[in-house]
Amino acid sequence: MEVLIALDVEAASFDESLWRTRLEGLMAHLELPRDSQLSVSIVDDATIADLNLQHRGKDGPTDVLSFPQFDFPGLEQAVAELSGASVPAPAVVVSREPQPLPLGDIVVSLDAAGRQADEFGHSLERELGFLLVHGLLHLLGEDHLTAEQDGRMRELQRECLTFWNLGI
Repeated sequence: MEVLIALDVEAASFDESLWRTRLEGLMAHLELPRDSQLSVSIVDDATIADLNLQHRGKDGPTDVLSFPQFDFPGLEQAVAELSGASVPAPAVVVSREPQPLPLGDIVVSLDAAGRQADEFGHSLERELGFLLVHGLLHLLGEDHLTAEQDGRMRELQRECLTFWNLGI
């Protein structure tokens, strides 16, 4: 498991090492392949607002965006498909080292996380955990467009946050 984190804001409140370790542990808990790679960017409201407009056509900031590398119908199917997947070999072999299997990118607004933590009356750590879990589940094909999907997403979010001892 590999988690790449880009911290695009001044964030003394974001412990990069802690979140990398947590995400790697969660990916293993979800039984994702060992060569899975996740990219996370922690940004401000202005940056996520630009991305939100560019990629979703929605004006203004949001809390989390996910940009999946693959199109899965849900977590179980993602695990099954990823476990059988192999990353295509490059045209020129530079190294015989195994190549990572990129799941996609998660972008979180630290500004929004702070506001929402205050609004919901819990810690910034808890809110960041929720947003990262929510983003990861979207990368793995989970959604919340219907009542059934929303119930499943909430159940998986609770499971993941409990795994981190940040339960709801």
